[in-house]
Amino acid sequence: MFLFCSRFSSIVNPLRFAAKMRHAQPPTHARPPARSPSEADAADITARILLETESVLFRPEDPFTFTSGLRSPVYIDCRRLISFPRARKKLMDLAAALIERQTGFESLDAVAGGETAGIPFAAWIADRLSLPMLYVRKQPKGFGRNAQIEGELKEGARVLLVEDLASEGTSKLNFVRAIRQAGGRIEDAFVIFNYGIFPQIDTSLAAEGITLLALATWWDVAATAERLGRFGPGQYAAIESFLKNPEAWSKTRAAARR
Repeated sequence: MFLFCSRFSSIVNPLRFAAKMRHAQPPTHARPPARSPSEADAADITARILLETESVLFRPEDPFTFTSGLRSPVYIDCRRLISFPRARKKLMDLAAALIERQTGFESLDAVAGGETAGIPFAAWIADRLSLPMLYVRKQPKGFGRNAQIEGELKEGARVLLVEDLASEGTSKLNFVRAIRQAGGRIEDAFVIFNYGIFPQIDTSLAAEGITLLALATWWDVAATAERLGRFGPGQYAAIESFLKNPEAWSKTRAAARR
């Protein structure tokens, strides 16, 4: 074993504007993203941690099957990270640095974790940023206050959504809309890991005015694993083929099993 709301102010925050422009380039799943040296270093550290904690699995000879039916030679479980204090501390330090670099230092009022995997990471990030913490349910709980958001969300509060990972972005949209319906403002979401191979997530989040921040992608993990000699013969080539075209790779493997 080895993981939206348009701006209404006429005043432009230069840090946030630069970040938006950097992330506004046409998305692609056929190559790894361009990064600054500090972001590349953070991605490499994150990839090493995911490998060391066995939070990522590579199994091209016996692919995993996602709920969507897609077959994949790779699988990630960020929930494992909560059991590794030193590793998670480093990741949260990297997360706080990325968030401050991309959003600014006084641009957020609260951090919200998405149910359930995002909750512990949101708590740790909120602590580092000295911000209140909330969490967002997938749906209202159905009794009592029938709340979907737990914690105190003030009207107009600028919220950062935190989850463990992002694949196609569906759950992010649900959480973003819940925050806005409750009176919050949200323009950014953070994940430890973004698959980085499904372009629709960039399109769907951008359509809602959301910038997705992430420490690492499958491209980073695969490159680091190859450099560290974690692959058997032919494994890296198979994984690279999947990353370049997940749907085609999945269809080929499904046909081979018939």
